[in-house]
Amino acid sequence: MKKKYYITAAALIIILIFIFGYSLLPDNQESTDQYQTTLVTRRDIASSVLATGIIKPMVGAEVRVGSRVSGLVKNIYANVGDYVKKGQIIAELEPSELQAKYNQAYANWQNALANFEYAKLDLERQKSLIKQNYISQDQVDLAEKSFEVNKAQVEQAKANLEYAKIQLDYTKITAPITGIVASVSTQEGETVAASFTAPTFVTIIDLERLEVWAYVDETDIGRIREEQTATFTVDTYPDTDFAGVVTAIYPKAVIQDNVVNYVVTLKIIEHKDKILRPEMTANVTVYLEARKGVLTIPLSAIKRERGERFVTVLQNEQPVSRKVKTGWTSNGLIEIISGLKEGETIIISE
Repeated sequence: MKKKYYITAAALIIILIFIFGYSLLPDNQESTDQYQTTLVTRRDIASSVLATGIIKPMVGAEVRVGSRVSGLVKNIYANVGDYVKKGQIIAELEPSELQAKYNQAYANWQNALANFEYAKLDLERQKSLIKQNYISQDQVDLAEKSFEVNKAQVEQAKANLEYAKIQLDYTKITAPITGIVASVSTQEGETVAASFTAPTFVTIIDLERLEVWAYVDETDIGRIREEQTATFTVDTYPDTDFAGVVTAIYPKAVIQDNVVNYVVTLKIIEHKDKILRPEMTANVTVYLEARKGVLTIPLSAIKRERGERFVTVLQNEQPVSRKVKTGWTSNGLIEIISGLKEGETIIISE
């Protein structure tokens, strides 16, 4: 009796396993509703190089303005953040000493002019007298010499006057460029000495003349060329893509933490009504070349096995693995050189 019971129980278990297993099979082979698919299409793609960079002022866009003469700082007319125009007075030194030197030079010039005019008249008179044989030639020669000496003294006095005027003008310090005052290094009442180097009063930056320094890895620098187009973003405007163009490649490497990079400068084409500032971090994309109308699929559809690349193609609603040859990658897409045809359906996820 027990034997029959065990046989019946075993048969019942086998039947249940068969039924349960049969119910699982359709789930593994169900329609393509379980697959996320896409079509092999033709698109335009471009190869690119990614790099991190920093916004820097262009050469001549950041100027440290100083004094070329020594003296007491009388007035400072600029503060940090002020917008100044080229030629605008931003500081002034006490001018009294240099004004006195200018006045002295002016008086010397007037005296030289008076002496010159007298020497000129005297020479004309001596020439008139010698024609009437009233004087000797020696007296005429002396008059001519006096005329030439006084003429030279006028030129010297004029040069001294111009120099004194220049020195006096140096007491008014003007902005050499248009821009924003980035820092003020001198205060009113201080005494500055300009013996060897010009003391810095303010630093001005032209925010319209900025560029991007992109640090490109040594493995990619060989593909960078001047005039290549680029885009970049900054953290403060993450949704804005700024356009740029490669203007120069620095020949000397920058080595940090044993990583070799080369500086590639980008000219900013348009600020897009945004305020960019020096030292902002930039995420740069340099576009190398473009390919028109190539077969592309999502990069996520590629599977790698033993150094080969495969994709899963739907044929008669059944997934089939197929070997492919790939080319460029760009923005999550990869070029298919061979192995697929336009319009075929591939599986990108299951």
